[in-house]
Amino acid sequence: MLNTEEILSRTGNGLSVFKHYITTEWRVGRNFLNPLYEDSKASCNIYFDRSSNCYRFKDFGNDAYSGDCFFFVGMLKGLDCRNSQDFVEILQIINRDLSLALADDEYATPVKHSVKQPKPEPISPPKSKPYSIIAQPFTAKDLSFWQQYGITSEILKTFKVVSVKKFESENKDGNPFSFTYSEQEPMFAYQGRQNVKIYRPFSQVRFLYGGNVENYCFGLEQLPAKGDTLFITGGEKDVMSLSVHGFNAISFNSETTHINQSIIRKLSYMYKHIVLLYDMDKTGQDASLKHQQQLSEFGVKRLLLPIPGTKESKDISDFFRLGNEAEELTRLFLDLLELLYNDTLSILKSCEVNLNNPPMQSKMIVSINDVPLGTQGNLLCITGGEGTGKSNFAASLIAGAIRDCSVSVDTLGVEVAPNTRQRAILLYDTEQSEVQLYKNTINILRRAKLREMPQYMKVYNLTGMSRKQRLQSIVESMDKFYFQFNGIHLVIIDGIADLIRGANDEQESISLVEELYRLAGIYNTCIVCVLHFIPNGMKLRGHLGSELQRKAAAILSIEQDNDPALSVVKALKVRDGSPLDVPLIQFGWDKQLGMHTYCGEKPKEEKEKRKENELTEVARNIFNRQNFATYVDLCEQIQELLDVKDRTAKSYIKFMREKEIILKDPSNSSYFIIGHL
Repeated sequence: MLNTEEILSRTGNGLSVFKHYITTEWRVGRNFLNPLYEDSKASCNIYFDRSSNCYRFKDFGNDAYSGDCFFFVGMLKGLDCRNSQDFVEILQIINRDLSLALADDEYATPVKHSVKQPKPEPISPPKSKPYSIIAQPFTAKDLSFWQQYGITSEILKTFKVVSVKKFESENKDGNPFSFTYSEQEPMFAYQGRQNVKIYRPFSQVRFLYGGNVENYCFGLEQLPAKGDTLFITGGEKDVMSLSVHGFNAISFNSETTHINQSIIRKLSYMYKHIVLLYDMDKTGQDASLKHQQQLSEFGVKRLLLPIPGTKESKDISDFFRLGNEAEELTRLFLDLLELLYNDTLSILKSCEVNLNNPPMQSKMIVSINDVPLGTQGNLLCITGGEGTGKSNFAASLIAGAIRDCSVSVDTLGVEVAPNTRQRAILLYDTEQSEVQLYKNTINILRRAKLREMPQYMKVYNLTGMSRKQRLQSIVESMDKFYFQFNGIHLVIIDGIADLIRGANDEQESISLVEELYRLAGIYNTCIVCVLHFIPNGMKLRGHLGSELQRKAAAILSIEQDNDPALSVVKALKVRDGSPLDVPLIQFGWDKQLGMHTYCGEKPKEEKEKRKENELTEVARNIFNRQNFATYVDLCEQIQELLDVKDRTAKSYIKFMREKEIILKDPSNSSYFIIGHL
């Protein structure tokens, strides 16, 4: 069975594990260089711990690298011994690498396996090392040292850095020692709340500590509450050098120290990017790679500096000292983002607007009085109540598209671009019976004055399919006919609400309209969507109607006229211009011809009356919620309610004032409706 006791019993209480993974020469009880980082002083020791009955290693120079053989292998492999999943993997690695042949079949079913965790050591309060410092003013030579990295006296004050005349503390055996300042060996202190870190840049012993240095993090107190980028560096000097150049940064005790994930988790909410910016020597590069892997759940990035990594040129402080400015570091970070976002940016490049390479103008397929309604790459919505003639009006668009250009046909007052290139024209019907659709197809040919259906014209009855199959059939057949006929001229889907479960299903409505809009763009065609809805004023109801209101280039409503024998075509939305300025078209049934025919435009007075009625309803809608509105507020609400542009909304306000639908209060320059006087 694979557990800690079995591994310890087969490896001489863990000694064989250390012997396998530590390839340098070492002996039990003798100090040697720590293999987990680039150690310069032999301060690591392996000893037998009687309390735990196993061999352990201890680094007297860095206590974070102290533990048993399982902890050691975890550090070596970038795994966290305290994490149960990682700990199981550590056991499996030791079992495999040392060929212990312990069965680990139980891990095939994680719920049943039981791994005995190492006995937790009793938690004791962190040790606080006694110390005292005597601060002194910075000398000119001190400031010159910091200035080469761009670090000013103001930055030193901000980060609580002082020049130290004398430092006193105790070694591990409790014996006192002290260091004093000299011009040849200056001494500085990074002061924290509960600790101090002494920096002696030109001495053999460069760093000393006092107080409680557990969870040491320099620069944390100086960070702003929010920001875009936070750099994690290898040292305090690097933090200040970055700060003086306008960047946010922190550093932990050293590059190889364990990074507290709880701190990173909190910082990840405050900053968009957390970037490891370590020294460019081997130790720094290995440490940054290791920490990036350990902190992958937080999206921590790793930036490498273009410097050699030598003693004179290895960190960000040296980068600035060598004459580089903040712009160079920003450019390096931008290069990193371009590398990380390469796929997205490559795709986005094709979507970029280039003023020197204008796109091809979309051809106008359907229009009224030269006002574009249906264009290539867009949706045109035709809506209305039951029996208003929507399907016949949509069918007239097909007749206009398939006609011979030399022949004049009745397209019910709408101009339709002829299909001169004989590209595909597709009609999908989800509501009518097969017999009724057959009759409608005959009427389309009669209206177009053709004897036979053109090969490029395809008509399909989808009532026998499930809703999911209908959309799939439309998508796949459009793709096939696009290649068969070298393009698609016009598509009509009569009854798009029958492609989803319900017109009030928000998610399905959004997905359907986005898919149809995508297809119109891919095939560079106009897709006419017939929606059997009764509009509410100038707005469509339901989630499906709302999505079409946003995406469609134009929306036409077919309504019964005062004369029940006539239907009226009203524009509810046009992308370019005001829908209230589009003429009202009339059509009705002609018994002699056996089809609907164009009956002309309604008089100008009717159009003006319609405009007045619609805008009166809009005003009532707005002023039912408030008594007064400023010009800007009124303009914004009209834009939102009618989905029109700022220019059109302002023209509506002018019209409403002229018709005295709204009045202006001279005392405060706000507007009100007469009912609120």
